[in-house]
Amino acid sequence: MKDYPEPVSRLIAELKELPGIGAKSAQRIAFHILRAGKDNAHHLARAIADVKEKIVTCSVCNNVTDDDPCLYCSSPQRSSRIICVVEEPPNVVAIERTHEFKGRYHVLMGSLSPLTGIGPEQLKVAGLLSRLREGEVEEVILATNPNIEGEATAIYLSKLIKPLGIKVTRIAMGIPVGSELDYADEVTMGKALEGRREY
Repeated sequence: MKDYPEPVSRLIAELKELPGIGAKSAQRIAFHILRAGKDNAHHLARAIADVKEKIVTCSVCNNVTDDDPCLYCSSPQRSSRIICVVEEPPNVVAIERTHEFKGRYHVLMGSLSPLTGIGPEQLKVAGLLSRLREGEVEEVILATNPNIEGEATAIYLSKLIKPLGIKVTRIAMGIPVGSELDYADEVTMGKALEGRREY
């Protein structure tokens, strides 16, 4: 005997495919949708369909957009002399929230990970190099994640970019604001000391 009617089982199975959603979470979400009004379910379904129908990747920087080129690439207020390289589209949003960066972006759509079969050819590196060869860019900020894959990606890109005569910088890493030094691991503390600046 089946646990749930087929449409509910199918919804749970589809939800389990989402990252970070296990069997219990998928079941809770499915029953939340079931309890919600029909309008809520239709709004959710429409939002999912709109994302698949209306969102594209920017032909310049690879960020997600509903207008190509994206608002960062098409804005005359942003400097084309500096490019911030990130791994994924959500990283752009994280940087934009600081209101500090006024340049352009390049989204790699991942990071180097030989163990999972992701090499340079799976990333959007060729497009970055093409942009850099146009001669306008003076600095590239490597804002890849501070993990093994992100560091490997930053080192790889730095070796490709430096011979082009372009300044390459890496985002500073270290102790987060509001935390205590006692809780920092050796690598984090080392990065904080490395990235120190005159005060």
